[in-house]
Amino acid sequence: MQQTDIVIIGAGLSGLTLAYLLQEQKIPCKILEARDRVGGRIFTDYQENEAPIELGATWLGKNHPSLIELLETLGLPLFPQTLGDTAIYEPISTSPPQQVALPPQEEPSFRIAGGSSRLIHTLVEKLPPNCIQLAAQVSKLQFVGDLVEVHSSRGIYQAQKVISTLPPYLLVSTVDVAPALPESLVEIARQTHTWMGESIKVGLRYTEPFWKHATYTGTVFSSVGPLTELYDHSNVEGTHFALKGFLNSAYHATSRKERIQAVQKQLNRYVSPEVKTFSSYIECVWRHEPFTFFPYEGYILPHQNNGNPIFREDFFDSKLIIAGSETSPRNPGYMEGAILSAKLTFEKLVQV
Repeated sequence: MQQTDIVIIGAGLSGLTLAYLLQEQKIPCKILEARDRVGGRIFTDYQENEAPIELGATWLGKNHPSLIELLETLGLPLFPQTLGDTAIYEPISTSPPQQVALPPQEEPSFRIAGGSSRLIHTLVEKLPPNCIQLAAQVSKLQFVGDLVEVHSSRGIYQAQKVISTLPPYLLVSTVDVAPALPESLVEIARQTHTWMGESIKVGLRYTEPFWKHATYTGTVFSSVGPLTELYDHSNVEGTHFALKGFLNSAYHATSRKERIQAVQKQLNRYVSPEVKTFSSYIECVWRHEPFTFFPYEGYILPHQNNGNPIFREDFFDSKLIIAGSETSPRNPGYMEGAILSAKLTFEKLVQV
């Protein structure tokens, strides 16, 4: 049995930010991550000499002060998301695609230069060696006296406190807790939406950015699909080119080959044959990610119970704290919410 002061479950943005804040105060901790990678729902696909593709969290705005402050502290620059002056719009399947004018952006969105995973990798670099244990899926929390035993696929860890940054629904669905969690907490958690859980994100890389040389801007809004939204996703330097978008979530039940064919068929409606072919296709079907998504027992609305105050209560005499983006009182589900949750959790830990 390994011993540490604090165990953090999950090496996503909340978990890594919390560990970074603790490290700044020389407070030791151990992060247990079920995946074989860090980042959680921040997931940038990198390929040599290609544009980075965001398959997870992507955009931020000026109303995300905690995220902006952290990026500035770490020296990570932003750049604006390009939308253009026009977009292709498909309201119904019985009418052809329309080209519509886009209004000026009053509140522009931004991306992290070099990809959202730069934030993740920079946080990891600030942590001591061996702080993070990958491929360590947590299956049980056992509260024994003044300590908690965290059972994982990489062994048992004994700690004074444990902080879960898992989506609440995933926590109560996949982790056994003894003694049992309060029924009031479990009931709310089982009715809490997991942000991005149903999303399908796709990236299309191109050798030439045809949308930069025509009236078409790369922006698409479609009620017909399968792509519901599509945006320019070229790199910050403007040297590598891509489009990135969202697929209708119903396509999780189809094969990857069928999804590619459906995307290609949709693009054929917009552009001529000589420019329609992408050089590579990348996707993430988040519903197929078992360390993010667990099937709901019933219908749950987007954002349902995100930010519910019950998640910010302490449990087992403050030995268990539930954190993560869905628990944040502001901007739950977003990168901003993940960082704010980490900051609030840090404040609890240093006050005890």
